[in-house]
Amino acid sequence: MTATAATPAPNAPDFPQTLGHPRPLWMLFMTEFWERFAFYGMRWALTLYIVAQFFGGDPAGQAYASRTYGAYLALVYAAAVFGGYVADKVIGYQRSILLGAVVMAGGLFLIMWPDQDVFLFGLSTVIVGNGLFKPNISSMVGQLYGQGDPRRDRGFTLFYMGINGGALVAPLVTGWLASYLSGTPLQQNYKAVFLAAGFGMLVSLAWFAWGRRQLKGVGRPAPEQASLARVAYVAIGCVLAIPLVYLLMAKAGAIALQWLLSAMFVALSLMLLVEGIRAGRVQRDRVIAMLLIFAFNVLFWMFYEQAGSSFNFLAQNLVDREMFGGWVFPVGWFQSVAPLAIVLLAPLVSITWGWMDARGAEPSIPRKFGLGLLFNALAFVVLMFALSQLVDGTGHIPFWPLVLVYVMQVIGELCLSPIGLSMTTKLAPARMVGFAMGGWFLSTGIGNNLSGIFAGHVSGESGMTVASALGGFTFSFWLLVIPGALLFLAAPLINRLMHGVK
Repeated sequence: MTATAATPAPNAPDFPQTLGHPRPLWMLFMTEFWERFAFYGMRWALTLYIVAQFFGGDPAGQAYASRTYGAYLALVYAAAVFGGYVADKVIGYQRSILLGAVVMAGGLFLIMWPDQDVFLFGLSTVIVGNGLFKPNISSMVGQLYGQGDPRRDRGFTLFYMGINGGALVAPLVTGWLASYLSGTPLQQNYKAVFLAAGFGMLVSLAWFAWGRRQLKGVGRPAPEQASLARVAYVAIGCVLAIPLVYLLMAKAGAIALQWLLSAMFVALSLMLLVEGIRAGRVQRDRVIAMLLIFAFNVLFWMFYEQAGSSFNFLAQNLVDREMFGGWVFPVGWFQSVAPLAIVLLAPLVSITWGWMDARGAEPSIPRKFGLGLLFNALAFVVLMFALSQLVDGTGHIPFWPLVLVYVMQVIGELCLSPIGLSMTTKLAPARMVGFAMGGWFLSTGIGNNLSGIFAGHVSGESGMTVASALGGFTFSFWLLVIPGALLFLAAPLINRLMHGVK
């Protein structure tokens, strides 16, 4: 959705330049940095906190915690679809970002309250606020550049570094808080994590509120949207939406949510197919190719997002984290491995694609997706080896396999994720590009919800063990490697359905 809404303005304002880019880019960069600090600063702690606070540390709570985590991520993606619509049609981008930041900060402070219902209500508030904030600040980056400005892609690359910068720093800071802040029980330290995340969101809000004067009207509401009454109506809509999201998380549960998301995806697919058929054979085939890729995208994120659920419990309970001098590596710090790997490896992957393209050997879109699934599968091979061959007498595996898993998954992500949005805009029917982009995010959300359901099975009724982890991660390998190989082999057929789109 960010790519759809980020269509460059035909005549962008004449901004002052800083380091070769419009100066407001750096304001948006830091606004996003602090929002991602807030989001990732508390994200890693959610499952661990649920077990510690609401189940007294009983491993039997791991399955519930994993399902809640998956549902939370799925609803974050679903909310982004509605948040983009609000910015486009109701109150504009700037006001959506400001309102979303306020709502999200309120939710982050709410989850500190040691009551399960209040905690879920706080998460629901974060979901609604993030839906208004996240897609729309990304959209504004594209509006800083005029049509055809060659710096636009580089601007998004810099902005992407802000995202990963926040995702890298946040777990380091909040992981330290959770592990070393005081002598209080660990779940009390988790409250400090949520407090730090809420503070980060307030910094993001203040940064944007102060710096938006640089935007020279970019992202301001259209004349027909200028009434403050519209903001009030959206705020009321948020207040009404929060209990609905709460009911989906607390009462419906992950399984019912999966049925709902799946029904939405089927309906969306049928509507896209009907539009494709109306537009002719070529567009019909392109829609079919796009929907096939969406299905494989579900699988990728189902297992990639084990990072916040089963991998967390693995790190906490089955990984030897003791380092030199008796120092224990904080669980939360594992969440910084992926963004660090992205920062280091993204340029190398880009150079590799360019080198292969110069020799006529760059993989097609389906084969890049296939490579993404295969690298994800290889990550689970590392865990299978560690859990079957490297378990010590205390029931722990070494530190390095889990680090390597994150790195290999990032290589898979870099093969798949950067081209997903671009692919969707190329293959979707011209009149339904935004709708198709919603389908891309919906497929990611479905994968996230399935990730929580699957992690719950890995933990079982009594918590994760070496045997349950080995069985679950072996299943993960096969459910990734077989579709990945099939996609790689079927790439010529899917390419024909794309009719020249590369």
